[in-house]
Amino acid sequence: MSLNLEFDRPFEDCEPLKWGALRELCHANTEYFMSHQDENGIRIRAAHLAILDHLEQLQPLYEDISIFAPKFDFDDIVPGNGYRSFLVLIDKSIIHSRAICHQIYCQKDSIFFRKSNHMREIEACSQLLASLCTCLEHLQTLYSWSEETTDGKPSLFIGDNHNPYEILNKASNINQYCFYGRCLGFQFYDSLKPALKTILVCMATFSEAFYTNGTLLARCANSVKYMLDPEARARRIVDVSQRADISFCQAFWFLNENNIARRLPAITSPSLAINQVISIPPEELTLPALDGTTVSIPIPHSHIGKKPIHVRLLSFKRRLGMVGSGGVAGELLGLSDKLIIHCHGGGFVAQTSLSHETYLRSWAIDLDVPILSIDYSLAPEAPFPRALEEVLYTYAWALNHASTLLGSTVQKILLVGDSAGANLNLGVTLKCVELNIRKPDGIFMAYTPVFVDFVLSPSRLLCLTDPLLPMGFLIRCLKAYAASENKKVAKEKEHDVADCAKSDTESFAEVSESDLIALALSPNGDETNDAHKLASLPSDTTLNSVSLTEADGLEHPQEQVKSQEYIKRFLDLYRNSGINPATYIGNSAISTDNNIPRNGKSWSFFGWSLKGREHRESRELDIENVKSLLDEFVFTVPRDPFLSPYLAPDNLLAQLPPIAMLTLELDPCLDDSVMFARKLRKLGVLVMLDILPGLPHGFLNLTRVSREASIGCDLCIKRIQELLVL
Repeated sequence: MSLNLEFDRPFEDCEPLKWGALRELCHANTEYFMSHQDENGIRIRAAHLAILDHLEQLQPLYEDISIFAPKFDFDDIVPGNGYRSFLVLIDKSIIHSRAICHQIYCQKDSIFFRKSNHMREIEACSQLLASLCTCLEHLQTLYSWSEETTDGKPSLFIGDNHNPYEILNKASNINQYCFYGRCLGFQFYDSLKPALKTILVCMATFSEAFYTNGTLLARCANSVKYMLDPEARARRIVDVSQRADISFCQAFWFLNENNIARRLPAITSPSLAINQVISIPPEELTLPALDGTTVSIPIPHSHIGKKPIHVRLLSFKRRLGMVGSGGVAGELLGLSDKLIIHCHGGGFVAQTSLSHETYLRSWAIDLDVPILSIDYSLAPEAPFPRALEEVLYTYAWALNHASTLLGSTVQKILLVGDSAGANLNLGVTLKCVELNIRKPDGIFMAYTPVFVDFVLSPSRLLCLTDPLLPMGFLIRCLKAYAASENKKVAKEKEHDVADCAKSDTESFAEVSESDLIALALSPNGDETNDAHKLASLPSDTTLNSVSLTEADGLEHPQEQVKSQEYIKRFLDLYRNSGINPATYIGNSAISTDNNIPRNGKSWSFFGWSLKGREHRESRELDIENVKSLLDEFVFTVPRDPFLSPYLAPDNLLAQLPPIAMLTLELDPCLDDSVMFARKLRKLGVLVMLDILPGLPHGFLNLTRVSREASIGCDLCIKRIQELLVL
């Protein structure tokens, strides 16, 4: 899909119209406010002069990068990579700045002209351009480090002979406040901006409950301030993204599974005939190998021992052999010849199938294919390779029980997923090739990391600007899931659970195959009477059906001196006007060992527990001792092809089935998709690549609030349909 980017052509002798328009407005406003000697007037004029200064610095950098950026594209039809993405950011920032300058120009003589507000708006624009200018300078360094790959094009990934910390240490000093304050969401579609603002206000407010050392009154006042004061919100978001631990990331990302949010899909989407949670026991599984022998599928055991795996079956129609269809009046449809297995995203540390029902429901309806979504175990309690083991085991279980429980003959089976879930799907497919068992017939993957390591690429620097996936969150998820240091802790956990694992297996073994099929006849779909619903998943049953409303109970340097001084003064304004640091007021949904259970049994509001002070645990967000994010998170990630499929041997990758990849021009994982698609095409694998503009990472969960996100979801459905008919 062509991005239609304006920088496909080089800079002409005459600068682009939007640059010229911004320049003219800045000159006009500078001249107007020259006679204003009050503080606001002086600062408005200074901000316009700074923008003119930044434009002078940006133009040669922009022109240079626009020349070499096309070298990294997948092909001429699908242009896109991290270098192009930053040029898009420049274009968007200039458009945004021009709009603010135009407002000032048109309203400057009005009696309703709010001088102080417009002063802050134009200062934010000047800082936005300054920060992006610094980013382009770093991109020039990355380009000088690029090496050629086997397809004859330069690599977007920086090799081991260059230290990524050299760039990231410099990048960490970039002013990030401008990306979370008044310019929030400038790079995305307008329909997404209100939702992004709401999410970040919620994040800042939630952090007041999770981390606080002030009084309740002060915390409430700060929460209101985040809605009204963009600068206060930006300060808090930057502090949280740089210093909050993984338990905060988990707790915040699980907010979309609270009692209200989890009912929204059922309210806003058509009802499904089947929406069941199934508990898969850790029993022995075998599959026929392609050479006629049988292969034993290992029971997931690493880190947390042998435990049941929970999956959710969604189907628009009731079919023969489908759990929840027995005893229902009316004729059932025959078995579907297709099955889709889905893995959700969440950085390997958060969310469940319930979090992703917003789009899974529409997929189940439009595709008319049963979808099995896997609630794999989450890091840091269950780091790599636990989730991979569970997805492989579930895949094998689905092949064995498709006709008796899932309503499918699995003549065609697809793996679909977004972000971390799609990474797991790739790893499982490689495992299938290695084990010589049936591999899926196709893979659909959305905005997927395929090189899970602390490796630099241009698009990964987009984390410095991303409101939903900031650099700090990304590093913490990586460390929680993949750091080699987790292995020592894992061995200790395996020793602790060795005894209980045996008893778990024995309790499941008491249920026979006939019991399994009998339990499948319980008609507990979306529209079933509540009286028929089962409220739990006891360990002594092989399968249980749980309603939608009860499923959440599962466990589960080139600037002039004047610009430098201006930037320093602006940063000091932020740093010197900060709000009170915070400590934690415990939410009973978060345990003392940082485990995030999914039961949500206690009453709470943004993490404020109503059980009393004796139930609260003290936590602190250290914003006093400024410490480099990189100094705090130095760790080693194993170079494992099942963790990073991009590193898999060519002989394995060449056996992958057809793959449809969808990514975003502003997504930190963009370069992963481009490089992986280039590699697969070179190996002869059928690969499709789509790059969508104006959408953030995780846009599939925003389809109800954005028309463009909904259109992107429709494209996902189209690509999955194409894989189903190949």
